[in-house]
Amino acid sequence: MGYHRKSRVNDAGFRRMLPMVLFVLCFVLVMVYLVRTNRVSQVVLWPSHENDESVVGSYKNVILNVNRTLNLPNQTELSIYLEKVNRLPPRNLDLFPKLAKGHIKIVLYVHNRPQYLQLVVDSLSKVEGIGETLLVVSHDGYFKEMNDIVERINFCQVKQIFAPYSPHIFPNSFPGVSQGDCQEKDNPQEKSCKGNADQYGNHRSPKIVSLKHHWWWMMNTVWDGLVETWDHTGHILFIEEDHFIFPNAYRNIQMLASLKRKKCSDCYAANLAPSDVNSKGEGWEMLIAEKIGNVGYAFNRTVWRKIHERAREFCFFDDYNWDITMWATVYPSWGTPVYTLRGPRRSAAHFGRCGLHQGQGKQNCMDNGGFNAGLEVADNVPNINSRWHVHVYKNQEGYKAGFKGWGGWGDERDRQLCLNFAVMYHVSDTYSS
Repeated sequence: MGYHRKSRVNDAGFRRMLPMVLFVLCFVLVMVYLVRTNRVSQVVLWPSHENDESVVGSYKNVILNVNRTLNLPNQTELSIYLEKVNRLPPRNLDLFPKLAKGHIKIVLYVHNRPQYLQLVVDSLSKVEGIGETLLVVSHDGYFKEMNDIVERINFCQVKQIFAPYSPHIFPNSFPGVSQGDCQEKDNPQEKSCKGNADQYGNHRSPKIVSLKHHWWWMMNTVWDGLVETWDHTGHILFIEEDHFIFPNAYRNIQMLASLKRKKCSDCYAANLAPSDVNSKGEGWEMLIAEKIGNVGYAFNRTVWRKIHERAREFCFFDDYNWDITMWATVYPSWGTPVYTLRGPRRSAAHFGRCGLHQGQGKQNCMDNGGFNAGLEVADNVPNINSRWHVHVYKNQEGYKAGFKGWGGWGDERDRQLCLNFAVMYHVSDTYSS
């Protein structure tokens, strides 16, 4: 009898321990699989039972260990929380349970200009085919009014991601403003301050460097760090919070992406608008091949891999603008002509009048608080003809190889953080090194 009683007690204890043992075993197996396949997103799979503080605490420790391995900044509570939010599934799955076959995902990257964002969201709601795809909204930091606008979107699947190392959420430490940082043209020896000046003698400005950091973090995250995009082999369309999107934009970018290989062997991307943001297009019955613009651009994973291979060139070029960095260093390094394919009429328009960090407050950055895109009948329906020939602009003005940059990107801490973003989703490589 004593033996059987002891056996039952042991069995009960084992049954109580079994769920935890299985959880740990499953976690280890998943981590081994993710590391082997490089499918690691911050090495964190946030548990669904969020109220278990001991489990959540262990996950935070994993984040801290990985951050130390990569020499990432010590995170704030808000930064850790935003990384957790980044793991949430898209919203509106009940309204749009499936994505269309051959869809092009859309990434909208935003900063803190709510009146701009509302206009862009309104334009997206009228785009033909928008319900077929996933809209990823990438935030540079956290701003409640911006978040509220995105949470009201109900015309497609929508997923929000927040840059967890945005200077805007580090008020007292790098990559925000650190105590003892050099300011403007301070002399480090005279002021006993820290920091590296750019080529013009200016020290870092967190609000300025956030432009390049956010774009680079977003690209690495969208292509290599999200469950929703890991297996996406098609194109992804990138737009910004001051890009008005025409009703025919999605159908046009689908057509351009499919024609790219057939019509233009040197075209790495497709664009919704001319590289000259003031141009409405030529109006010809021809496709246009020109340099890749920064308004409504789309490319696939093959092109992303080529960009990612030039991470060092991107991260060490002394210019705080991501697009100028691409034009002056990354594209020329490929050694072949680099073009984008677009239509003769724009399907998106840049409408921003204020600078990136001037759109907040009482200042009115748009005429009468709105934007008149001057839409015509042709802008409401797909207007790309697959039979058109391609006109190539071979000699184009603008930034190119040899331009030394506008500066703002001379601090070694920014360059190292940029390089860390390039490896943070390739943890097996990082651990082995």
